[in-house]
Amino acid sequence: MKKSQVVTTEDILLMLCQSVSKVLTTATASQIHYSAMVQKINKTALKPDFGCFVLFDGGFTGLVVINFNAKAALEIYSNYMRNMGMPEEELAVLHTSDEVGDVLGELMNQLVGDFTNKVRKELQTNITQNQPKMLSLNKQVLLSVDTNLDRPQARRVTFSTEKNNIFYLELAMDKTEFIQLEEFDVSEDENPDDILESTWQQSAHKSSTQVSDNRQKNQDEQQDNANATDLLDQLGL
Repeated sequence: MKKSQVVTTEDILLMLCQSVSKVLTTATASQIHYSAMVQKINKTALKPDFGCFVLFDGGFTGLVVINFNAKAALEIYSNYMRNMGMPEEELAVLHTSDEVGDVLGELMNQLVGDFTNKVRKELQTNITQNQPKMLSLNKQVLLSVDTNLDRPQARRVTFSTEKNNIFYLELAMDKTEFIQLEEFDVSEDENPDDILESTWQQSAHKSSTQVSDNRQKNQDEQQDNANATDLLDQLGL
C-alpha cells in the first residue's frame, strides 16, 4: 500500500523561505540565506526599522511579515538598484526614503507571487494575495491576521544578507495538513532566459539555412548561365 505524503505547516514555511531566498538572491545579485532553525512564536508583529506584510487567502489563510533593520533594508535596496543599472550617486541613503519602501514592496510582491505559484503546483490548491503594505517604524506594533483562524500557528525564521545584516520572516496561518492521495507530476518552471535563448537559436538556424539556400541558388544560377554561354559559343552565336 502506498504511503500518503503529508505536508504540514513547517513544509509550507520551507516553501516560503525558499521563495524569499530565491527571489531576493536573483533580484539583488547577492546571496540571501535563511536559518535551518525555525522559531515558534505566539503572534506576528511589525517591528523597527521597516516592516512589510501581505495577507493571503484561498486554500488556506495566513499572513506573511518581513521585518528589516535599517542596514538590511538599505543593503537589499541598494543591491537591487545597482543590479538594475542605477548609478551609485542616485541611490537613497535613508531607509525612510520612499524609494526604499517601493523597492521592498515590489520584492515582497515578487516573492509572495513565487510562493503562491509553488503552492499551486506542489499542493494542487490556490491562494491569492493582497497588495503588500510597508511601514517605517520607530516602535513595535503588534499585527494580527484580520480573519478567523480556528487553530492559528505562527513561525519566525532568521535571514541574513551577504553583509551579514539580519532580517526576519514571520508566517501566521491555520494549522493545516495536505495529504497526497494520488501521484502527480509537478510541472517545471519555464525560465524566460531559456525561452529567449531557444528562440534566438531557432531564428539563427533559420537565418543560416536561408543564407545557405540563397548561396546555393546563386551558384546554380551562375552554373546555368555558364552552361548557356558555352552552348552559344559552340553554336558560334
